[in-house]
Amino acid sequence: SSVSIKVVLPSLFPNDKELDYYSNSTVQNGTQATSSFFETKYVSDEEREYILDELRKYCKLDTLAMVKIHEYLTKITD
Repeated sequence: SSVSIKVVLPSLFPNDKELDYYSNSTVQNGTQATSSFFETKYVSDEEREYILDELRKYCKLDTLAMVKIHEYLTKITD
């Protein structure tokens, strides 16, 4: 059983399209994010910008997910 963001998020917000980016992203987890980041050393400038843009989107969603989860938990415990 996992308590990762990718498991908890759809359970709490199954219909929130704003949070459905992971399934459509080229970066879908932390391991992939790390390897993608290291890959930027070995690709063209155009590929590097694409990868970095995908990583920014991934990090933005991770941050938004944590905020939404925090707000949800705060709401149900008040």
